[in-house]
Amino acid sequence: MRRLFPLVAAVVLVDTMFFAAVAPLLPHYSDELGLSKSAAGVLAAAYPAGTLVGSLPSGWLAARVGVKPTVLLGLGLLAATSVVFAFANNVVLLDAARFAQGLGGACSWAGGLAWLVSVSSPDKRGTVIGSALGAAIVGVLLGPALGGLATLLSPEVVFSGVAVLAVGLAGWAWTMPGTPPERSAGIPAAVRALGRPSVLAAFWLFTLPAVFGGVIEVLGPLRLDELGASGAAIGVIFLLIAGIEAVLSPFSGRLSDRHGRLAPIRVGLAGAVVMAVLLPLPESVVVLAFVLAASVAALGAFWAPAMALLSDASESVGLDQALAFGLSNLAWAAGHMTGSAGGAVLADATTDAVPYALLGVACAITLAGVMRSRMREPAGA
Repeated sequence: MRRLFPLVAAVVLVDTMFFAAVAPLLPHYSDELGLSKSAAGVLAAAYPAGTLVGSLPSGWLAARVGVKPTVLLGLGLLAATSVVFAFANNVVLLDAARFAQGLGGACSWAGGLAWLVSVSSPDKRGTVIGSALGAAIVGVLLGPALGGLATLLSPEVVFSGVAVLAVGLAGWAWTMPGTPPERSAGIPAAVRALGRPSVLAAFWLFTLPAVFGGVIEVLGPLRLDELGASGAAIGVIFLLIAGIEAVLSPFSGRLSDRHGRLAPIRVGLAGAVVMAVLLPLPESVVVLAFVLAASVAALGAFWAPAMALLSDASESVGLDQALAFGLSNLAWAAGHMTGSAGGAVLADATTDAVPYALLGVACAITLAGVMRSRMREPAGA
């Protein structure tokens, strides 16, 4: 564990760093390529679309071929497509590169987290997942700064650097001992598991913050730009916001191990309802930055517990952990893609307040259901 955790943490950090680097660049691409909010939403959603397609196949691959080869495949895809993204000069190529990076991310996450959980005890699962997510959120923290740097230098320099980092991590992973492939229940069993109430409920609790996060990722930077924030300023704002989430994620994971998975989820849902009401209101960069920070903090309260809950529920119905994290990838990708593209299209057709209002209603209904839930909690919680 001591040797493996730094590797997995670094893999998810670099993956999310590239993913998050695009947010402050959306105004740049909108100006340079004449993108509408909808087109910017499609670019943001291309990565989770790739993760969506690759989610269950990557879990199956990690179980059947091994977690180490799956992580190496993910890092190889990230390196190759980052070079393409660096030099692409039209939106179709950018969308295609982001999609392929999403496929690589699915492999890195399913392989890396299954590798990590396989050497940890079930009663520490929330803590382990929360710590890994904390590392990923550090990547989200660094990503906007990286994107802001790209607005000052060039995307060619910045995203070529990402490719170099991915190659270096692949070399590190190559030196680590892998674990034997598992006997996998297979993709059809994972699909059938979604028909089980415990798995479906946990899947939704991981999907909902992904939808909310996807909407914020597109509408937040564009609204900041409308209010006069520069690309570098947007990068700094999202840097500070992600720092809050990076601290909260391991903490909420530990809370879920000690007090049950649903305790921090309830708090996060209540905060998300309030933030959905407040997000469309600010008319200044400073106030909007504070509201965005509070919104991300609310979502950060239930990322790790929801992922641990999905892992617990999947295990209880006989799925291997690789496929459990494949389901996590599926939940995140479906949610984030819906939020990024659907939220942007809806905001284009109406106002930003409409997608936020719908999110508030969804969070309120979910909170009511969670308050009444008798969902199984982990032993000792």
